[in-house]
This record gives sequence, structure tokens and C-alpha cells, in this order.
Amino acid sequence: MRVSTSNSRSKYSRFLYITSIGMFWISLWYLLHVYIQKELYLPAPIDVIIRITDLIVKQSFWISIGSTMFRVLVGILLSLTVGTAFGIIASFNRVFYDLLFPFVSAIKSTPVMSFIILALLWFSSSNVPIFICFLMCFPIVYSNVIEGIRNTDRTLVEMAKVYGVTKKKILSKIFLPSIRPYILAAVSTTLGLGWKVSVAAEVLSHPRFGIGSNIFNAKVYLDSVELFAWTFVVIILSVCLESLFQKVMKVKYLRGNDNIV
Repeated sequence: MRVSTSNSRSKYSRFLYITSIGMFWISLWYLLHVYIQKELYLPAPIDVIIRITDLIVKQSFWISIGSTMFRVLVGILLSLTVGTAFGIIASFNRVFYDLLFPFVSAIKSTPVMSFIILALLWFSSSNVPIFICFLMCFPIVYSNVIEGIRNTDRTLVEMAKVYGVTKKKILSKIFLPSIRPYILAAVSTTLGLGWKVSVAAEVLSHPRFGIGSNIFNAKVYLDSVELFAWTFVVIILSVCLESLFQKVMKVKYLRGNDNIV
């Protein structure tokens, strides 16, 4: 009972702490709004909140969010699949690694806008955000997988070879558990990056439904309140998705420890 009461107090204190931080930034936002006194540059926080409540009741709002979320998740899943496969192959094949090195370096150093403009020529407006999300997230997954395999305990691998363990089992029982933390770290990073680049791609490709399309429309009509409202929605969705992922991983980690015990 005492433990339960202590946990409740801790959660309540944590809630108050996070709320205080949020109130600090909203207050700062409001003071800047009062100082600037130009709705076009910086709208009032209350106007943005009211606009969000107006948007929430519209069907097009949820279709736009669903469309963008679908593109982000497809792009991240593609980058995870291809990045993991290519990372494993490159770790054991020097020629393959050298072949991909200029390609991966080019992706890392080229501005995302250049790729978006090129993708507009190659793909339909709905597929451009998926391609950009995949392209920007792929190097992160690829590099993390290679790093994970390089940090695998080689003595364990050599011992498995001495005892005649098959390559398939060495990969599944030694290498995959070793690279798992690196893949999870890559997923956590790509969840945030995927949102940003996908919405940026939607702004330029302007698909029929999408958060980026609504941001573009707000920019065309110089509707700062709408622009801030959609930007706020992107931030909330990105934070919620990343928090959900971390909670799921935490639960899986605890279950894994229980199984070990």
C-alpha cells in the first residue's frame, strides 16, 4: 500500500513538473506575441489552441493525419528492412561495403531539399514522402547495424565455430542479439527524423491529403494560426509516437528480464 501511494505521489510530482515546463514555454510564447504585436509573425497561443480544437472535429483533419502517419511508417519500415539487410551484408563483405560507401556518404551530405526535388520528377506526389523518409532514415539504420556487428564479442563467435555451430545459428543467436540495441536506437532516431522529412516532402509534393499539404495551404494564404496549429500537431504526434515506442520497449525489456529470472 505504501509503495502504491509513493508511486502515485511520484507520478503526480512528475505531472506537475512537466506541466510547469509547458506553462513556462507557453507564457514565454505569449510574452513574445505581446511584444511583437503582429499576428502574422507570431499568433497568440490561445488562438492556436482554438484553431486546433476547430480542426479536430473535421474529418479531413484525421484523414490528413492518417495519410501522413501511413507514409512515415512505411518509409521507416522500408529503411529498417533494407538498412538491416544491407548492414549485415556489408559487415561481412568488404567489396559490398566499399560499393555502398559513396552512396551512403552522398545521402548524408546532400541537402534533403535536393532529394525532394529529384523525387518529384521520379514519383507521384503521394509516394515522394515515403521515398524521402526511407532515403533519410536508411543511413542511420545501416550504420548502426554495422557498428553493432563490429562490437560483437568475437571470442564468442570463434568459440561457436570451434564447436561446429552453424552460420545460421551464429547469426540468429550471437549477432542479432548483439545488434538489437543498435537497431532500437536507430528506430528511436528515425521516428523523429521520419516525421520531419516526410512532412517537408509533403509541403513540396503537395499530395491530396497530408499534414504537409495543410502547412503549404496555410503558407499560401498567410494563415499563421493555421500554420502554428499544424506544426503543433506534428510535434505532438512525433513525441507521442516516440514515447509509445519507448514504453513498448520498456515493457518488452522487463518481460525479457522476467523470463531470464
